[in-house]
Amino acid sequence: MDLLLKSLGFDAKTRSFKTEFIAGLTTFMTMSYILAVNPDILSATGMDKGSVFTATALSTALSTLLIAFLAKLPLAQAPGMGLNAFFAYTIVIGMGYSWETALAAVLVEGIIFILLTVFNIRTKIVNCIPMNLRYAMSVGIGMFIAFIGLKNAGIIQPDAATFVTMGKFTPVAVLASIGILLSGMMIWRKVKGALFYGIILCTLIGLPLGVTVIPDDFTFLSMPQSMSPTFLKFDFVSLLNPDMIVIIIVLVFIDLFNTLGTLVAVAAQIGIMDKDGNFPQMKGALLADAIGTTIGAACGTSTVTTYIESSAGAAEGGRTGVTAIVTGVFFLLALFFAPFFLLVPSAATAGALVLVGVMMTTVIKDIDFVDPTEALPAFIMILTMVLTYSIAEGIALGLISYTLIKMLTGQFRAVTPTLYVLTVLLILRYVIQ
Repeated sequence: MDLLLKSLGFDAKTRSFKTEFIAGLTTFMTMSYILAVNPDILSATGMDKGSVFTATALSTALSTLLIAFLAKLPLAQAPGMGLNAFFAYTIVIGMGYSWETALAAVLVEGIIFILLTVFNIRTKIVNCIPMNLRYAMSVGIGMFIAFIGLKNAGIIQPDAATFVTMGKFTPVAVLASIGILLSGMMIWRKVKGALFYGIILCTLIGLPLGVTVIPDDFTFLSMPQSMSPTFLKFDFVSLLNPDMIVIIIVLVFIDLFNTLGTLVAVAAQIGIMDKDGNFPQMKGALLADAIGTTIGAACGTSTVTTYIESSAGAAEGGRTGVTAIVTGVFFLLALFFAPFFLLVPSAATAGALVLVGVMMTTVIKDIDFVDPTEALPAFIMILTMVLTYSIAEGIALGLISYTLIKMLTGQFRAVTPTLYVLTVLLILRYVIQ
């Protein structure tokens, strides 16, 4: 046992196992909402909800256990919010590809991420995107996720004259509104697992409203749902379409920025980061993230990424891989509670989607809105993600507009060679269509 704990970076002389255990449980409670939200989002593509639940819990557990050994840090991984929306609402519903093709794209992205990590190419990719657009990417995705939550709950609806309008106060919309307010209140009160508790409360409130429906054969516990409907269900043929090149690039970018952002935030929180933003375990953490994505794709879920909710465990004193191990074990146990999580109606997850959106948009304060050549591309990226109902289109139009406006104002050196190449590829994509 001592040897195992040492392999996780745990030293009984300086660390408390109880502290690490509580930290791991806290991380699990804080991010366990993904067990209800991810199957709900991905099932919109026609994927089997039970299979996606198992894929979500299993890929989360395995990738989190992996990061415990490779990085020895109190980090947890799961299918990323924003990335799952991109998978379902952009690649499948928006662009018309099958979910099998989307899974193949996620697998390829994971393999690319592994290679980028092994050969230390990630820095060049990150540096080619200006900081302003990195912030805009987070803000745009946050607004897009919130928009999806409101749409799924019927709070907003399509309209022939205005494209979108306020929906009616149906029981579903009322329940979603309650969930948004409850989640916001609990976050303000700093309740650990606020989003998870919000989902549970809304599921219960939905019973008298007729929104939550309990099947006659309902059991609280069961053996894990089969993954056979989604396991290794890849369609590689459609990846030959030029559109898919852009899709895979976008997946790599979003995953890389999500992961690096979380790693830097948690590393700074626990005091292991140097002045250049690096820390010894970074490569191991990135490699675990990349392998986690390939595991997730094989199981049948969208891109796995490192969760910012890991900071909740770090705040409780988690400092080693033991925290991650505890979190991973709880996700394994969650496999036996599939009937409960699959009972959750879409309206009950609206609060989580909107509040995650709120948290992702907080970086809007860091965007430079004074310089028009910085503000306009950022604004275009944010606005078009929502209005085109596509994260990919928003990122593409934001990058293209940034390069063009810098060129038109003579600021050629503000654009990296990598971004020039990427801009040309993105423009060609629109020309070829």
